[in-house]
Amino acid sequence: MEIFSDQFNGYLLQILYGGVTTVKLFVMGVTLALTCGFVIGVVGSVSRNAIVQGIYKTYISIITGVPSLIIIFLIFYGGSSILSGIIGKSRSFDITPFAAGVASLTIVYSAYIAELVRGAVRNVPRGQFEAAAALAIKPRSAWVHVIMPQVIRLALPGLINIWIVILKDTPLVSLAGLNELVGNAKIAAGATKEPFIFFIVAAVFYIIFSGLTLRLSAALEHRFSRGIARVKA
Repeated sequence: MEIFSDQFNGYLLQILYGGVTTVKLFVMGVTLALTCGFVIGVVGSVSRNAIVQGIYKTYISIITGVPSLIIIFLIFYGGSSILSGIIGKSRSFDITPFAAGVASLTIVYSAYIAELVRGAVRNVPRGQFEAAAALAIKPRSAWVHVIMPQVIRLALPGLINIWIVILKDTPLVSLAGLNELVGNAKIAAGATKEPFIFFIVAAVFYIIFSGLTLRLSAALEHRFSRGIARVKA
C-alpha cells in the first residue's frame, strides 16, 4: 500500500476518529472516578460505622483484586441483566461498549483513588482538624477550605499515576467492541498489512497525551504547593 494514498489516508482518518473516542472515554472515566473516589475515600476515612467500614473494605478488596478486563466483560455482557433485575424485568437495557468502558473505569479506579484519598486524609496533621474546630469553622467549610487542599496536595503524585494508568487501560475496552484508537489501529494494520505504521501512530498519540499530562501535573503541583516552604539543597 502506498503511503498517503486514498486508502492510507482513510485509515489514518479512522484512527483519528478512534483517538477522539479514546479521549472521550478517558475524560468521562477520569472525571467520574475522581468524583466517586474522593467521596468514597473521605467516607471511608471519617466514618466509624462498622457497616460502612465493612462495605468499604469489601468493595476495595474485590475491585483491586480483579483484573480490569473482567470488570469490563461483566458490565458489557451482564450489565443489562443486572439493571433489569434492579429496576424491573419488564424493561430492557442496551449496554454499549462505550458505556461499559466508562462504567468499568469508574468502578475500578474509584477504588484505587479512594484508597489514595483515605491515606492522604490520615496523613493530614490532626492539629488541622483541631484548629478548624477551635476557630468554630463549620465542618463543611473546614473540609472544603482547610482539609481538602492538603489532601489533594498529598494525593496528587498518586493521582497523576492513576490518571496515566487509566489512559493506558482504555484500549482494553476495544475487546468489548469499542472502536477506539488501538482498536482502529489494529483494524487498519490487519487490512493493510502495515502494522508498524499504524501502531506507531497510536503510540505517538499516547506519548503526546502523556506529555501534556505531565505538564498539567506540574502546574497542579505548583498550585497546591503554594505556601509550602522549600528546602534548598
